[in-house]
Parts: sequence; structure tokens; C-alpha cells
Amino acid sequence: MAADARSLRGLLADELVQSQQSGHDVDAGLLAVIQAAISEEAGEEAELGDLYRRLEAAPLRADWSFYEPSTLPEIMAAAGPGPRAVGRSGPEDLEDRILAAWLGRCAGCNLGKPVEGYGWNRLKLRTYLETAGAFPLEDYLPVLDPMPEEFVLNPCWPVATRGRVDGMARDDDTDYTMLGLKILEKYGPGYTSADVGYEWLSGMPYKTVYTAERVAYGNLVLGLQPPATATYHNPYREWIGAQIRADIFGYVAPGDPATAARLAYQDAALSHTANGIYGEMWAAALIASAFSASDAREAAEVAMSVVPSRSRLAASLRATLHAFDAGHTWEEAIASMEARLEGYDWVHTLNNAEVVMAALLWGDGDFGRTIGLAVEGGLDTDCDGATAGSVFGALHGTKSLPGHWVDPLHDTIHSALLGFDGASITDLAHRTAALARGAAG
Repeated sequence: MAADARSLRGLLADELVQSQQSGHDVDAGLLAVIQAAISEEAGEEAELGDLYRRLEAAPLRADWSFYEPSTLPEIMAAAGPGPRAVGRSGPEDLEDRILAAWLGRCAGCNLGKPVEGYGWNRLKLRTYLETAGAFPLEDYLPVLDPMPEEFVLNPCWPVATRGRVDGMARDDDTDYTMLGLKILEKYGPGYTSADVGYEWLSGMPYKTVYTAERVAYGNLVLGLQPPATATYHNPYREWIGAQIRADIFGYVAPGDPATAARLAYQDAALSHTANGIYGEMWAAALIASAFSASDAREAAEVAMSVVPSRSRLAASLRATLHAFDAGHTWEEAIASMEARLEGYDWVHTLNNAEVVMAALLWGDGDFGRTIGLAVEGGLDTDCDGATAGSVFGALHGTKSLPGHWVDPLHDTIHSALLGFDGASITDLAHRTAALARGAAG
């Protein structure tokens, strides 16, 4: 997981990984000095800062074939060819689909919360589920009693496991969805990244945000403004944090993925760059497409059209889509992703986007199977379950959500966001639908 956002030594270690994964040529001499500083063999604060600046200045490798811009005009110009819209959802079922998306997001998030982090991965999770007689996942996670010592659940498990779910447990994935709703209601579609920063500081406690968001939050406190908030000592700028904030922008632009992506950009640019930004734009476009696509396959293809075609995210998404079209199994597709992206953190945008896409494709129109596969991918389980559930709800509506998944939510979300704890999911969906209808008008 991420280093302490206040530790320059830890940030430098993570920046080295980020720099190398994004194609920068770190020469052997600089690499040796950085590695020595990281290992605490050398390096005071001033020296660490100088090493950080030198690392940031490293040029791209001559053989680097990806093109990954971070400004909106450049991103849209570099986006892949293909359909940018699939037509708006009919007004007769819009609110139902939005409610289903909210409910699906909550159920999927709750499902994944107990096995987020704490040493869990795909194979370990499968072993646990098989031991518990719960593979494949068809309900919330069961708790073994006694719990074998090799399995450690996330501390949230008492409120997010089978028989214990009582509302949507507090989670940053849903905090951000509600915050996005607040921002759109307050500022409208012309909101700015600076507006997002103001609302973070006004309503989100510092310790309820993580990785790139925590660094950006600290940068705001220091007085930095976007886009510097996303780049100053922020090695997590291509991780999943922006992708989990996308949903509201898809909800308010049903059938209009290009608009959803543009809305998502302003949010993402506060804390992320390149593939981190694309992840949020892609997820927003995917949800927007789901409102009127015929199936997950169509929604997935349309959403890819907002991602720069020569980016690593585009390559990852194409690989998963190709595996599906070629008739590979879900296990084969995920194993291929793990091999291709070996070394990427479990909360990076690329690998988690593939897990979400695979869950929707191989989920085959079944809600439990879809969010189950998203969690069984074993990466950022609550985030992936939430996004897959959100897309599924937008695609299929409330009648597709079995009661054993949504009834325990009791129409309630718990939240750290100021003024939103105990909010009604139905009310949030109604407010969201009002924004969507306004955009359509």
C-alpha cells in the first residue's frame, strides 16, 4: 500500500516505481543513489527533495510507444475512434435505472469491503471462499468461526459481512459519489477542479481519503492549486482513486459518454494525471453508456472511445475485450492481466479497470455473478465491486437486483461526508435523476 503521505522517503520510493512504469529512463547512477536513500543508508530531507526533482526530470525512454497526455483537449484528441454515444435512456425508466445504479454500487462495495487489503489476493480469496463453502460468491461474504489465522479480514467486517449488513457501510467509494452529487447541485456542470478541492477541505475528513487523494488534500492545505495538486510529490497519481469517483458523472449523462467523460475530467485532474485521469473518464463513460446500451459488451466498447488509443489503459481494456471475444474464460483473462501487469500495485488504475470490465463481460447479465467476479479478482475489491454493480444497475434496472443483495441496505448510506450520514439511497437517486433530466433538457 502507499507510504505515509508525509514521508518524503516513502514517497520517493513509490515515485521511482511510478516513473519506471510510465516509461521514464532512470539512469543507473541516479537509480543507485535513490535506492541508497530509500534504504536509509543516506539522504537527509533536502537531499531527498533533490533526488525527487531529478527523478521527475528523467526523460521518456527512446522505445516508449505510449502517448499519455493529461489535459482535456489533448486527451480527447488522442481518444480512440468509435461511437461516442448510444442514445439517451427513455424518460420512463431513467429514475429506476439511476436508483438501480446507486443500489448496485452500494451492494458491490459492501461485498468487497471485508477483503480489501490485508494480504488478500485472487488465489487467497478463492481458498477462503472454498473453505467457507461460498465459492463462487452468491451472497455477502461469510465469516468463518473460528477464523483461520492465515486469513485477516478488513476491520470493517462486522458491518459488511453476511447477516451483518445494515445499510451501506461508510466507504470512500460512496462518499465520493455523494460529494459529486453535492458539487453538481451547487456548481452545475461547469464546476472546476478548484471547486472540488474546496469541497474536499470543507466536507471530507483528511483521514477518510487515501493515496493520491490524501497527497492532493495535503497539497491543497499547503496552498497549491490544480493541476499542481495532482503532481507535487504525488506518486499515486495513476492509481484507482479517481476511477472510484466517476459514477455520479455517468448517472447525470445517461446515454452520453462523451459528456460524462468531460465532467469526470474536472474531478480527476485535482489528484491524478494520465491513466489516473483516463480511469475516471472511462468509468463515467461506461456508466453513461450502460443506460442505453443493449448489453455490457456494447457499453464497454463505447466507453473505450474516450480513452487515448495509445495509452496503457487502452491497451489493457483492449486485451480484456479481445480475451472475451476470443472465448477465453474469466480465469484465463485475469491470469493474463496479472502476468502483463506484474509489479503494478493492487490499487492501480490499469489492473482494476480490467477486473471491472471482465466482471461485466463474463457476468453475463447476472448481478450476483457480476459483482462476485469483480470481488473475486482480488485487487481493490470494494472499489471494483462498487463500479461493476453501478454499471449493472444502470444497464438493467431495479428488477434485476435480487432482494438478498439490496434489502439489507435498508435504503441507507453511512458516510463521513459532512451532512450525508444516514442519507436515503432513494432520495439520492431522486436528486440525481433531477440533474440528469436537467442535462437532457
